[in-house]
Amino acid sequence: MPLNPEETYVRLADNGTAISTAGGAEFWQLPPEQMSRFDQGWLLSEFVCSEDWSNWEMHPHGDEFVYLLSGDVELVLELPSGISSERITGRGAKVIPRGVWHTAKVFAPSRMFFVTRGEGTEHRVASGA
Repeated sequence: MPLNPEETYVRLADNGTAISTAGGAEFWQLPPEQMSRFDQGWLLSEFVCSEDWSNWEMHPHGDEFVYLLSGDVELVLELPSGISSERITGRGAKVIPRGVWHTAKVFAPSRMFFVTRGEGTEHRVASGA
């Protein structure tokens, strides 16, 4: 039976194994000791975003692959040279470099697929959120 990456996330472990787990709100509400199982390896997940992200995030241990499957978003990156943004409409992808704070503005409901190295991920509230 095929996986729906919005409902079932997959962790690609460093040793080459793939482990599926419940996704969505159930995943993000895990206690820290259970969430730490996902620090090593890469997390594959999908979200439907209907509003601007309420936070910035940063992944210190790996680049993040962000793939817009449908919709209209602007990815905003806080680079050493200043704020940079790139709008993607319809379909397209962006690699967010490790250690770069980023957020998204959503102009239309958007389905996004992420490949993220979760270890050490940090969040901070976006202004106006």
